[in-house]
Amino acid sequence: MSAQQLHITLAGREHVVDAGTTAGDALRLSEPAGGPAAGPGSAVIAARVNGELRDLAAPLADGDAVEPVEVGSDDGRAIMRHSTAHVMAQAVQELFPEAKLGIGPPVENGFYYDFDVAAPFSPEDLKAIEQRMRQIVKQGQRFSRREVSDEQARKELAGEPYKLELIGLKGGAAAPDAGSPTAPSEVSVEEAVEVGGSQLTIYDNLDPATGQECWKDLCRGPHVPTTRQIPAFKLMRSSGAYWRGSEKNPQLQRIYGTAWESREAQDEYLKLLAEAERRDHRRLGAELDLFSFPTEIGSGLPVFHPKGATVRRVMEQYSGRRHEEAGYQFVHTPHVTKEQLFQTSGHLGFYADSMFPPMELDGARYYMKPMNCPMHVLIYSSRGRSYRELPLRLFEFGTVYRYEKSGVVHGLTRARGFTQDDSHIFCTPDQLAPELASLLEFVVGLLRDFGLTEFEAELSTRPEKFVGDPAEWDAAEAALKHALDASGLPYVIAEGEGAFYAPKIDVHVKDAIGRRWQLSTLQVDFQEPGRFGIEYQAPDGSRQRPYMIHRALFGSIERFFGILLEHYAGAFPPWLAPVQVTGIPITDAHVPYLENVAAQLRGQGIRVEVDTSDDRMQKKIRNAQRQKVPFMLLAGDEDVAKGAVSFRFRDGGQRNGVPVADAIAEIASAVQRRIQV
Repeated sequence: MSAQQLHITLAGREHVVDAGTTAGDALRLSEPAGGPAAGPGSAVIAARVNGELRDLAAPLADGDAVEPVEVGSDDGRAIMRHSTAHVMAQAVQELFPEAKLGIGPPVENGFYYDFDVAAPFSPEDLKAIEQRMRQIVKQGQRFSRREVSDEQARKELAGEPYKLELIGLKGGAAAPDAGSPTAPSEVSVEEAVEVGGSQLTIYDNLDPATGQECWKDLCRGPHVPTTRQIPAFKLMRSSGAYWRGSEKNPQLQRIYGTAWESREAQDEYLKLLAEAERRDHRRLGAELDLFSFPTEIGSGLPVFHPKGATVRRVMEQYSGRRHEEAGYQFVHTPHVTKEQLFQTSGHLGFYADSMFPPMELDGARYYMKPMNCPMHVLIYSSRGRSYRELPLRLFEFGTVYRYEKSGVVHGLTRARGFTQDDSHIFCTPDQLAPELASLLEFVVGLLRDFGLTEFEAELSTRPEKFVGDPAEWDAAEAALKHALDASGLPYVIAEGEGAFYAPKIDVHVKDAIGRRWQLSTLQVDFQEPGRFGIEYQAPDGSRQRPYMIHRALFGSIERFFGILLEHYAGAFPPWLAPVQVTGIPITDAHVPYLENVAAQLRGQGIRVEVDTSDDRMQKKIRNAQRQKVPFMLLAGDEDVAKGAVSFRFRDGGQRNGVPVADAIAEIASAVQRRIQV
């Protein structure tokens, strides 16, 4: 081989290419005879070289393995969205020259960029920015990467104070809070720094005709080759966001956008967004009079109104009965505790920033509890335990308090006060595998009862930095994997993603419009039993340390309530509906008849109301439909004479002349079936 040639691997085959060949040049060698593949999402916009994402313009070295990255892949979308963020930032600085740049990463389904500007962006500003972005995209500016020294970067970006701060933080900064519950964990302050943190890079946007610089940004890349490789985008909204996620820092203005590999894909996403907005649990909670967030109480602290409290009570009662049938023992623990408990458990050291500030009482410091597990351990240790008592399954609807930052509080799904359906199982080592298998089966079965049917699981294994005996980790991971295999659930293994003290299973569900929610968690804990020194007497009389399994099935009652509310778009199945039947009299004269029917329904445990308002019958029907009541029973003179009702459903269907006994039996049957009607 000539010194001017390189060996590379492409599509599993070795090729010899000239020195100076770029990743893009190499990938063109593997294109089909008719040219590049056609179709939305198939355009190659970057490369994976030896497993690392690179620009197509990146030069190759001898021995490199090259793979294409298509714009419709997960990596391709992230690269394209990151490039769109740069286009947006360029447009902002052209229209608002005083704007200073924060960071602009891709996030799930889109991107954002933070700016320090004199005033918040208006809707008209966003329209102007989007119009300028379209001009930049049409122009086909080229993304060009160059390496720079710290000194050179500071010189070129002297007017960008936040970029200068990033340069100073290179290599050892903490990740900023992205300020949104949808922002992925990989967004970090190192977004602007080349992989490895040792080399800074700047990307120039170059005029395709003259090659002159149009704009530049400190960034690690990679990017699409030119702005023309951004097929579809839209700016969504703007909001305030503290720099690096800290309220101590300046508040910047963040613009969110979305970008996709085709207009069709973007239209589909926007359609999904519209449906998600229609189902937003915060809006439905107000419309259906279920819950509210009074400002007098504080952010993230919901109150449940009678109808919402009814749904919550039914959820808890059904879950409680299922737990009793599965051998759980109910416990109850206080909302506050002395500081020492969380020092012993380790929570104070690891979670202090997420805990409410302490209170001074009787010369001691008390904390509102962020977790129930230390108190459950104290219940276990309140007396001696024998192996004959194990597994011991403790269960509690335990209210906890976590001081979430205001930027991430989001209705019921991210609150500061919430109630966990929390259980802790204490077992012997040989009970661990069967206990986890039955526990996972129980979790999935109960979620199915609430109408969720699509599940995925994730097994998070031992991270690089961990505590405990590797042999215990191996045994716990094997037991968790055995439980997943036995369940038949599809799952992935998240290598090294476990907490430093334990591996875990996370169960994810898909709702009615395909969104993925993380719900149940099963975690094997090696640390708490040791920290508290709990033991049991083994058959040979020795004292042994039990294994401890943490399990939150719903995550929290509030969050699960919000997820179900959106899953059903407020139309709860009959067994969960706060009002299951509304009686609608044709005139006031028919009220006593329907009150008698309602009494019979209540005798069957059915939740029923009779609308005695002054509204006309048609408006009463509309009101019941807006409240998403499953069944309406209408009565007029003919119905009274026949001992019947007109049986109306919330989808508009109606059957007339149904005998009262038959109507009651049908409603009772529907409620017992726990299905959507």
